[in-house]
Amino acid sequence: MPENDFMALALLQAEEAGQRGEVPVGAVLATADGKVLARAGNRTVAGRDPTAHAEMLALREGAAVLGAARLEGCDLYVTLEPCAMCAAAISLARIRRLYFGAFDPKGGAVDHGPRLFGQPTCHHRPEVYGGIRAPEAERILKGFFRERR
Repeated sequence: MPENDFMALALLQAEEAGQRGEVPVGAVLATADGKVLARAGNRTVAGRDPTAHAEMLALREGAAVLGAARLEGCDLYVTLEPCAMCAAAISLARIRRLYFGAFDPKGGAVDHGPRLFGQPTCHHRPEVYGGIRAPEAERILKGFFRERR
């Protein structure tokens, strides 16, 4: 499945999260040969869990499916640049490639903020591809916050 198709699945997860009243971020975890292992949208409100970001949920589910803490050879597709918590988890999970949609100058930790993968203390650096279908991801996020103002 092409990366755009995986991002389409992540965008759908983001839209569903927004419909539930969650910040609309979605994530899809796939194997290198194109099998979807997990998909998730934010659930911090529903789960009363500040760590229930889409990326964290997808990583947890993928680890359970594979029965392993390291997700080597797996790729993660996320609609928003990951925060520091999620970027650290992505590194610890040994994700092969990270694809993300919208850039997040305020809360992102990949291309912004601490730029976690560039730190000397970061043990694993995935290949990173940002801006994948960014206009669609931005539209979903901006629409969500516009409705709440």
